[in-house]
Amino acid sequence: MTLHHLIREPKIKLDKNPLLLLLHGYGSNEEDLFSFASELPEEYYVVSVRAPYELGYGSYAWYAINFDADENKFSDVPQAQQSRDLIANFIDELIANNPIDATNVTLIGFSQGTILSYAISLSYPEKIQRVVAMSGYLNTEMAIPNFENKDFSRLKIFASHGTVDQVVPVDWARKAAPALTKLRIEVVYKEYPIGHGVAPQNFYDFKNWLQH
Repeated sequence: MTLHHLIREPKIKLDKNPLLLLLHGYGSNEEDLFSFASELPEEYYVVSVRAPYELGYGSYAWYAINFDADENKFSDVPQAQQSRDLIANFIDELIANNPIDATNVTLIGFSQGTILSYAISLSYPEKIQRVVAMSGYLNTEMAIPNFENKDFSRLKIFASHGTVDQVVPVDWARKAAPALTKLRIEVVYKEYPIGHGVAPQNFYDFKNWLQH
């Protein structure tokens, strides 16, 4: 397998089981989101992936975030595009090696993992059915050229954000839902009175959303 990952096998075995793929944030690792794997629905394969760029011990990124002389923060879009395709191919590998239902794949992203989840699902909606997008924002530069022409009729998105997030401003997150709705993607958007993290209510809400 091309990417280092942790896997929780489904507790309820079907002929083919659905997949939840967890994508962590900048400076984190695969153990972060995997910590709530035991709380996720039992029929899923839960796979948590480690990002490819090492920042320091136990700390990884999907792409670099750089600062210029004026302290402006900007994303390394070519690196993000490489990670986008790495994950798309990794999904194919998982499906080839495990009895996973290719028509039932969900991405769960946090922060940088969310930004990438948007890019993957817009680029390859034939591979992704649902996205849980927490504490991130939509950057369409990271998607493939002409992604607007893809068929999004099967894609559903649950997006959420903390109203007092100091890392990713809530204003950035709020732009995603109108842009996705314009692409005729079904979106649920919720806010919680927290900073850059996952509130218990947020967890409960997306888990509930997954099961409907």
